[in-house]
Amino acid sequence: MSLSIVIICVLIGLLFSFMNGMNDAANCIATVIATRALNPVKAVIWAAFWQFSAAFIFPVAVATMMGEGIVNSDCIDEYVILACLLGSVFWIWFCTKMGLPISASHAMIGGLIGPVWFGFGWDHLVLSGIGLILLFIVLSPLLGAVMGFAFNCIFLKIFKKSNALKVNKRFMRLQLFSSAAFSLGYGGNDGQKMMGIIAILLCSYVTACPNDFIGEYLYHPGEGFYIPVWLIFTCYAMISLGTVTGGWKVIRTLGDGLTKITPVPGFCSELSGALTLIITALGGIPVSTTHTITGSIIGTGLTKGVNYVKWVTAKNIVWAWILTIPAVIVVSGLFYLILRGIFLQ
Repeated sequence: MSLSIVIICVLIGLLFSFMNGMNDAANCIATVIATRALNPVKAVIWAAFWQFSAAFIFPVAVATMMGEGIVNSDCIDEYVILACLLGSVFWIWFCTKMGLPISASHAMIGGLIGPVWFGFGWDHLVLSGIGLILLFIVLSPLLGAVMGFAFNCIFLKIFKKSNALKVNKRFMRLQLFSSAAFSLGYGGNDGQKMMGIIAILLCSYVTACPNDFIGEYLYHPGEGFYIPVWLIFTCYAMISLGTVTGGWKVIRTLGDGLTKITPVPGFCSELSGALTLIITALGGIPVSTTHTITGSIIGTGLTKGVNYVKWVTAKNIVWAWILTIPAVIVVSGLFYLILRGIFLQ
């Protein structure tokens, strides 16, 4: 295996984490900005702090799933990972430029599937893991919507006769908690996905070249697949830095494009999204933050009626979800065939 290409893959992977922070992590702050519970600068700093804090709280179950639960490790090499990253980064860049809150998680999954499928065949895919992920493509927004709807109904019932201004002020303060919980859940899920991809590449490299630089200093041979501490903190730092930098088009799309957000539904959508992300992170299931928060926002909006939700925006987002995995499978698969044609002749 080529050390230079492995290093390039690691650097692109860290860039992907940064771009993930710009795109997906903006979901952590959309509602607090829409309700004016925090201004944008304070919101991104608050979210980034809690995203990084997830490194000290969550196990690396999602990273392990990404590294071992999607494709067989025996077909992993630097060209598979490079094609995965190039295809994923291209799709994230395209959709971010268009202002679409697509799923970076699903881009990574499609990016892994494409090169292995195109280069080695269907039988090298871990269908059970892929099936679980596809199941939660549907379940995560539904869970967010159901919990968001239920929480909003409960609080509207409790505070039905209370002064609206006082209730809004109270829930604006509570949004600091719900936003922190959502950011923590985001870190425990999305913050780990690139860890798994980089780690499986390093594991494959040190198996082939155990006495090289990486095997001596960064990823010790003989221990099998694991997530080194330096990689954990580096990936969390990059995704948090991406959040601080911000993806403002996506913030506007989620904060204002789905439904009008006020403090009570803002709190409910963040809380329901946080619970979904935390549960799936602990279970090692990589889900989409965008799916989760979008479903939660729609669920809270439905408490005021179907017409209260801006379905045109929701429809555009759903189309982006549907296209992501197939599109990145094709793009990353073609990248792999090109790389193999260039380097493996």
